[in-house]
Amino acid sequence: MVNPSEIGKRASEFDQYADDYLRLHKENIAVSGEEPEYFSKYKIAEISRYFEQKRPALILDFGSGIGSSMPHFQHYFPNARLICSDVSKRSLDIAMSRFPEVGEPLLISNETIDLPNALIDLTFTACTFHHIPEHEHLHWLKELRRVTKPGGVLTLFEHNPLNPLTVRAVNTCPFDVNAKLLRADSLRQTILRAGWQGVVVRYHVFFPHFLSFARPLERKLSWLPLGAQYSIVAFA
Repeated sequence: MVNPSEIGKRASEFDQYADDYLRLHKENIAVSGEEPEYFSKYKIAEISRYFEQKRPALILDFGSGIGSSMPHFQHYFPNARLICSDVSKRSLDIAMSRFPEVGEPLLISNETIDLPNALIDLTFTACTFHHIPEHEHLHWLKELRRVTKPGGVLTLFEHNPLNPLTVRAVNTCPFDVNAKLLRADSLRQTILRAGWQGVVVRYHVFFPHFLSFARPLERKLSWLPLGAQYSIVAFA
């Protein structure tokens, strides 16, 4: 069950941090040796591999924030229409001002995503569900499936609570004060309960910048649950 007041609370929380999000995020991940851009780009580069044959025409970014993924969607999926959805109006306003004409804003103000059934080819969400109360996860995953075409793809990225550096970063991040990290196996089960199929978990980001020479090995380590983040891919 979704409480509209909780949505409003999350909206206010992220409206508060939106203008300072980039600076806070950069400071928080400094231990990795990377800029925020690195983490935004690798996700879109990773999911582009699933669409080497047939490119998506319509992409939904659920929890798009201030639009850090937008230029990378434009690069890897140049012909796709992009819908950026979030509960934070201020975040959406900043996203549209940063990357005008790249995507379309969609404010989530109640318990539904204001889109028709079976519309989206690729549904993307990154580090969003740890901000959503667990009792709402099933609801939102069902909503995402509702708006995704049969055979469409869900790609979900989250922080890995089994990685100590990730846990430290989240525990010291101002806008993660109410976040609850999610184990991949638990979230995978909820995704299956929501009706998604072919669910696959992969782990990412094993090496900080000073070991970046070893990053070509990361795809071979995707089975190892020690990466800083993980992805879950599923099909409608």
